[in-house]
Formats: sequence, C-alpha cells, structure tokens
Amino acid sequence: MSGPELQQKLYYPPPLIPLPTTRHAATVAGYAMEERVGYITRVQSFSACHRLHSIHLSDEENKKVYGKCNNPNGHGHNYKVEITVRGKIDNVTGMVINLTDLKRSIEEVIMNSLDHKNLDKDVPYFANIVSTTENLAVYIWDSMAEALAPNNLYEIKIHETDKNIVTYRGE
Repeated sequence: MSGPELQQKLYYPPPLIPLPTTRHAATVAGYAMEERVGYITRVQSFSACHRLHSIHLSDEENKKVYGKCNNPNGHGHNYKVEITVRGKIDNVTGMVINLTDLKRSIEEVIMNSLDHKNLDKDVPYFANIVSTTENLAVYIWDSMAEALAPNNLYEIKIHETDKNIVTYRGE
C-alpha cells in the first residue's frame, strides 16, 4: 500500500455502505443509516443545606428517624448530580441533544434554584416534603423533564456524599 493510500485509509472515514432500509433506518445523502440510541451524562455540582424533619412526626420521632441530620440548624452538602439523557443519535448533527441546550437547562433547574440555598426554606417544593436526597432527585427529575424534550430524560443520580448515592428514573 502506497503512502497516499495508507494516509487516506488512516485519516478518512470509510465510505457509507448502503444498508437495507428494513431495520429502522433513515436515509442520509442517499444512504440508509441505522438509527442508534445514545446516552449522554452531564455532571453538575452544587452546595445546599437542609434539615431532615417531617411535619408528620413528633420532634422525638424525627430525632429517632433522622439522627444528627435532624439538627435544628440544619447541615450542608456538596452535591454532585449526574443528569443522563437518552435519545436517537441524529444522523445530521451526530448528537442526542445539543450540549449547550442541556447545560442551559441544568443551569436553570439546578444552579439557579438549588445552589447555595436552604432547601427547606428557599425551595417551595420542600415546604411540606422532607428534603431527603430521594425527594431531591424527584424534584430535579420533574424540573428537568419539563425543560427537556419529551421522553429525553433517562436518569438523575445524586451523590450526597461519597458513600450515599441516589438514582431516580421517573418511576
């Protein structure tokens, strides 16, 4: 193989090969392309404080259930959230979602409403709902689902600590 042939083989993608159109294929530039599903995860960190305290329990029951996390002055976390979206890889753009759009949605949903906030006092959703990480995942899911295209959101994973991780998939 000569130098130019080898260079072309190494640096240029192989040509598109016509595929049968019976396997969920789309046509791009006259060639059938199989539709593929991809997953993209974006990680975002934020800091917030809260107090685990249920209005449905007595003070004594709250202390027993939540322990030191029921401290009347609250406590804080440096949360790490993984937002995963799922969708067909667009044959033209090669993307499941434009990352700029995903970053903008995360900024609005997570950073603007949760970062450096007291979840119990600054986020109306938690006025009567215990601000556990499980409920925080539900809140982020519901908010992100509104911000993204229908059925695009796949998973919310929140790292409350290195040892405590919650996963929610809208179920």
